[in-house]
Amino acid sequence: MKRTANRVPGIARRETRAAAVLMLGASLVTTAPAWAGNADPDVPPPDNASLTWKGITLYGVVDVGLQYQTHGVSSSDYVAYSTEPVVQKNSNGSVTAPVSSPLSWSRIGLSGKEPLVGDWSGVFRLETYFNPTSGDLSDGLKSLTLNNGRANNAQTTNLDSSVAGEIFGGGAYVGLSSPTGGTLTFGRQLTLLAQGIVDYDPVEDGQDSGHAFSLLGGSRTAAGGGTTEDTRLDHSIKYNNQLGWIKLGALYQFSGASGPANTAIQGQLGIDVAGASIDAYFARKYDAISASALSAAQLKGLSPAYSANNALAATVSDNTAFALMGRYQAGPVKVYAGYEHISFANPSTPLTDGYVDIGGYVLADISNTAYANEKILQVYWAGAKWQVNSRFYVAGSYYGYHQNSYATGAFTGCSSTASGGCSGTETGIGVIGAYALTHRFETYLGSVWTHVADGLASGYLFDATVTSTVGVRFKF
Repeated sequence: MKRTANRVPGIARRETRAAAVLMLGASLVTTAPAWAGNADPDVPPPDNASLTWKGITLYGVVDVGLQYQTHGVSSSDYVAYSTEPVVQKNSNGSVTAPVSSPLSWSRIGLSGKEPLVGDWSGVFRLETYFNPTSGDLSDGLKSLTLNNGRANNAQTTNLDSSVAGEIFGGGAYVGLSSPTGGTLTFGRQLTLLAQGIVDYDPVEDGQDSGHAFSLLGGSRTAAGGGTTEDTRLDHSIKYNNQLGWIKLGALYQFSGASGPANTAIQGQLGIDVAGASIDAYFARKYDAISASALSAAQLKGLSPAYSANNALAATVSDNTAFALMGRYQAGPVKVYAGYEHISFANPSTPLTDGYVDIGGYVLADISNTAYANEKILQVYWAGAKWQVNSRFYVAGSYYGYHQNSYATGAFTGCSSTASGGCSGTETGIGVIGAYALTHRFETYLGSVWTHVADGLASGYLFDATVTSTVGVRFKF
């Protein structure tokens, strides 16, 4: 049976605080001053000179907010956006907290472009993700280790991530680029599929933003083709090109050993024509890793060879994803829709306990047999973004997940909360409004509601949460 929230006296006071947060955000959006010397809101702000010297550009984003959740847990100093914006197994009491990066990753980076021959240039990027509310490097896997051995109702925020405390967790790559020949890069980089989710989620709209306002942004399952860790891939080579109205992309991840183990391949084919953009994606990842905190029993049985400070549990699978995404722009309004089909199978090359994951974390308890029956996850969404004027926009979207029943034994064919392998659904609705106070400084306000049912709600303390956030972002 699903658990639902009971209203208690303290909630009324919490809801009053939440309303105050939202009223503050609304006042920021509606009373922001006009540009100095320019009273016309439809005239874009001045484009200040970038921090570029001899082809090398320093850039960054600092993004902080104040958030209220109806059901959440204490915030983390290491999870990129501090809290769990969408409902999770440990979502519990109401939480009000300052948060990092609710709209976009807080980062600092260097990028460069050096002309070589003809229209070809050498390019590079180094990018560091950090949490401005704590000053720590973003490290989702550390947040997991800090919850080793804790029951759901005693946990703090912990989420698996593609960023695990690396100095250049956001990206580190070098390559060649040409307006006619395309761009070829090698290193650690965002995948084609992950970039597609960013481009075709109306709340994110191509800016790797909206983490606290989107089911796709708050949970990177779809962007990673089934696992959050695979939104960025080390040791990968990526190619992009646009030939007129046709778009092409390809990516391959090297394993550093023989055979397909730990490799990945992705492809993209799309078109841009008459205000419409459509892209199809294929992604295949061998030995995809979904890391989690060790349970109390797993921690108790931990081998002396491992340290609880960097040891984790993990489920390993071979994942295959197909996706089709599109948008259409009519004046100031863009409409979006997308669909992704992800299959999970037991790995053809199982990993063994002691495998070293990203960030140097050790997988001390690995399951290679979670999918005796193939798991199918279908993801779909639709929404719109309205650019009211050059400084103000609003966006919203509906999101849905559907999981098949892949359980075995007594639970075969189930559609309840009895097992995580039962068929189930997750639903989300996200909305956001953002106002640019200056060219580099903006404020925003938004909310996301998420709800899980049946198999996708198995083991959850509560089956729904509403996360509302007001914040400010500075870009340079």
